[in-house]
Amino acid sequence: MSDTTPRRVRVRAPELVGKGGWLNTGDRQYTLADLRGRIVVLDFWTFCCINCLHVLDELRELEEKHADTVVVIGVHSPKFVHEAEHQAVVDAVERYGVEHPVLDDPELATWKQYAVRAWPTLVVIDPEGYVVAQHAGEGHVHAIERLVTELEAEHGAKGTLRRGDGPYVAPESEPTALRFPGKALVLPSGTFLVSDTTRHQLVELAEDGESVVRRIGTGARGFADGTAEAAFNEPQGLALLDDGAVVVADTVNHALRRVDLASGEVTTLAGTGRQWWQGAPASGPAREIDLSSPWDVALFEGRVWIAMAGVHQLWAYDPAEGTVAVAAGTTNEGLVDGPGAQAWFAQPSGLAATADRLWLADSETSALRWVDTDGNVSTAVGTGLFDFGHRDGAAGQALLQHPLGVTALPDGSVAVSDTYNHALRRYDPATGEVTTLATDLREPSDAVLVGDDLVVVESARHRLTRLRLPEEAVRVEAVAHRTRRAATEVAPGKLQLDVVFQAPSGQKLDTRYGPSTRLLVSSTPPELLLAGEGAETELSRVLELNPAVVEGVLHVSAMAASCDDDPSIEYPACHVHQQDWGVPVRLVEGGADRLPLVLAGMDQE
Repeated sequence: MSDTTPRRVRVRAPELVGKGGWLNTGDRQYTLADLRGRIVVLDFWTFCCINCLHVLDELRELEEKHADTVVVIGVHSPKFVHEAEHQAVVDAVERYGVEHPVLDDPELATWKQYAVRAWPTLVVIDPEGYVVAQHAGEGHVHAIERLVTELEAEHGAKGTLRRGDGPYVAPESEPTALRFPGKALVLPSGTFLVSDTTRHQLVELAEDGESVVRRIGTGARGFADGTAEAAFNEPQGLALLDDGAVVVADTVNHALRRVDLASGEVTTLAGTGRQWWQGAPASGPAREIDLSSPWDVALFEGRVWIAMAGVHQLWAYDPAEGTVAVAAGTTNEGLVDGPGAQAWFAQPSGLAATADRLWLADSETSALRWVDTDGNVSTAVGTGLFDFGHRDGAAGQALLQHPLGVTALPDGSVAVSDTYNHALRRYDPATGEVTTLATDLREPSDAVLVGDDLVVVESARHRLTRLRLPEEAVRVEAVAHRTRRAATEVAPGKLQLDVVFQAPSGQKLDTRYGPSTRLLVSSTPPELLLAGEGAETELSRVLELNPAVVEGVLHVSAMAASCDDDPSIEYPACHVHQQDWGVPVRLVEGGADRLPLVLAGMDQE
């Protein structure tokens, strides 16, 4: 009798350790031994990361379908200092509707044990406690489900599979009028419209900013037009259209919605409900084009500009033509200024328009940037993906920490909702200075101007907070931070870069239209790379590192497309796997001469 058990590389899974302890378990602390017999999917995430939020949504169906065999465990691994605060993780788990146990690992102990290099990363552990697969980036859940089905059959036959209820225990909900609100808008009537993100609704509040006038949307995740039956999925940005209606960035539905304020009727302006992937059309009739996590909207130059956080771009919707198109950004994540088509963004999350500038909060680079009427992109504050903090003064050396909102002020200056610093900051283009307007806010995500006051969306306190615009800024002690990830020590000179990709079981690389893989490499500073930068189709490449540069960041973007490997299927299902890595490196004699990055599979070397 032949053995049909699949041959897999298996590595004993390291223990799950996190100083912050466990969430969503009813205070029980778990070890891997407690989970023996179950298929465990570790989701290494951090709550600032839009790709991590995409994976949370991708996992929901898998969790539901395999509830009696699969245990998903989020391992929260912070990038920003604020994300290492335990209460911030507690808030994020509720904010994003995470319905599985989460291990709070503020010191990246488990991240290091599993040799993770990117957010998000998914690791599959079989019922006997062995790692059998690792996937970086998003778009892998179809492959994981196929693997889960194989593991269920294999370990069911061996008697090593244990079915039953999982360890998830739902936290108690709190009765507040708003729950993690995202953005706000002052309506012509003087009332406020607020995106009540975690409750999937829009809430109109009276002029006092507290009394509820009405709620729009059922309050349950969904994607439905209409009035009483209208449904949203984690809505965020709001803007008034010229016809008096409101356009809504319906983030997790990957859509723009329109709300008729008189009737409360909701219709869909743009998006299909599906997430945009590389290779999909990036312009055309708005209802036929996929979008990717639109986070904010603003009317500028006659179009609705969209902070398309999910693909690090700005798009624009043309109300007259009913079309959408990319307006700026390449989909590469980083901070690069210049003509819109060449600019790089990193999760743009807040927009505010003036007559001649569209201001934007570029959250992952902790930056304040703007687009002029010619489409050129410039940076006022911020230097890149790995530097952040709270420092006032000249804009060139000032620091923010993951800002989500931006508000144009009457004097031409800009207020920044400096979310992870719990502060409201101000940038004055006339002087080039950054100051602090207010502190002791809790994750402010937006602000609107009302007379001489700023009304701030204090997201993690579930309320709007009114602040008098101060004559002088608050003074704060300057603090600078770098990302908590340790730099990888590599040798100067030649470095073998290998992106590991193994097509999922039952699939093969899709070569029908040419090469199915792509690798793009660059560096900060650019002088770090003497050779090896640029785009090629091979997933392995020899880089040459400049010995004169002590440290820097390698930016690696990889893509692979695979399709069902069954000649009998006329229209095989195809999937795009992609991930961007920012790998901090330090050049030292005797350092590593190979850098493996796992896109999907297991590194065999």
